[in-house]
Parts: sequence; C-alpha cells; structure tokens
Amino acid sequence: MKAVLAHAVRDAERLVRGGCDAIVVENMHDAPYLKGRVAAETVASMAIAVHELARLDVPIGLQILAGANRQALGVAVAAGAHFLRCEAFAYGHVADEGWMDACAGPLLRARAELGADDVAILADVQKKHASHAATADLSLGELARGHAFCGADGLVVTGVATGRPTSPADVAEARQAGLPVWVGSGVDEVSAGALARIADGLIVGSFLKEQGDWRRPVDPERVAAIRRAIDR
Repeated sequence: MKAVLAHAVRDAERLVRGGCDAIVVENMHDAPYLKGRVAAETVASMAIAVHELARLDVPIGLQILAGANRQALGVAVAAGAHFLRCEAFAYGHVADEGWMDACAGPLLRARAELGADDVAILADVQKKHASHAATADLSLGELARGHAFCGADGLVVTGVATGRPTSPADVAEARQAGLPVWVGSGVDEVSAGALARIADGLIVGSFLKEQGDWRRPVDPERVAAIRRAIDR
C-alpha cells in the first residue's frame, strides 16, 4: 500500500502543478474488473488514497471499477471526495464484465440517507468498453435526457474505448439534456482546445502519461501541453 500511495501522490502532484483543476481517483490497475461489487480491501484502499490526495486542495472525484458505485459513494463520504464518475447510472448495457444494471434509484436513495447531496454524480452515457445494443433504438440525446430524468448532476461522453477520441457531435447531442457535459476519453493536445469550447470539462488520462500509455506515470510536459491547449 505504501508503494501504491507513493505512486498516486506523485502522479496527483504532477497533475496539479501542470494545471489540472481536479483529480479523479480510479482503481484502473485492478483489471480485469469485478462487476458491481468489489472486495472490502479495494474499498478500504480507495478510501485511504482519496483521503491522502484530498490534502492537495483541489476537488477530488473517484470511480471504483467496475460499476461499484455504491461503494464509491461510501468512500466519497468517508474520505471527503466531491464527485463520483458513475457507469451504468441509467439504462442497462453489456460491458466487458457482463451485464450492468442501472443503479440510479438505489444510489440516489443512499446518497440522501447519508446526507451526501453535495457529492455530485457524473454519469457516463453510452459507456466505453461496452455494447449498447439493448438501447440501440434510443439516440444519444434521448439517453442523455434519460440520465437527467434519473437525477444525474452531469454527463460524461466518451469514445468506444480508453484513449479513443470522443465525437464533438456526441458532446453537442448530449448537451440537449440541459446538464453539464464532460468529455471522458481521447483528449490530446490537438483536440483539447476544440473540445474545451463545447464541453464543461475534460477528463484526461492516457495522454497525460509517459508515451501516452495509461499504465505509466504522469508526464508533466504532457500535462502542461493540455493546459496550454485549453487556455488558448
């Protein structure tokens, strides 16, 4: 755990120094992921990591893969996180872990019971690494409106996989729901400026790592490049 925390702190400090406005903590290296529920030690480890990074004095979000949104809410309340990134918030779909059920009803009730309405929920619409054949008769705009109806605070739109580009047209369509929209994958120094004009936030992972590989440490030069692109 000491090595994990040291890695997390180093990456987070580089992100903040480079100009990131917030940090998202994920158990990305737990692949292949469990579905919906994770081991107790994973929840405990995430809580420790989030609490450690909260000292950086920027908003902290988290996601526990895969679809462990209720556990993530518990971590947020215990460790002081400000928002969750939630997959399978509304509408079921088939992901690489199997069928994912929607969780908006129980998750929002749990948030109310915990008095944690200040923990915002950013919900993925047509989540990456998944098949959405079951909802193929609904446009992305309709799905976005459905997520808004179910109580999401914001929406995340992505490409089809980690590091794959997000379509600006998809961002524009998701905005029809009237909620803030974040881009969730494929942001690089070329696309960042254009996407920043139409989205409320950019969640950047792979590009900020050495050689653009999400498995590697954060590269401060790549962080600065994204910041410059957004500022321009």
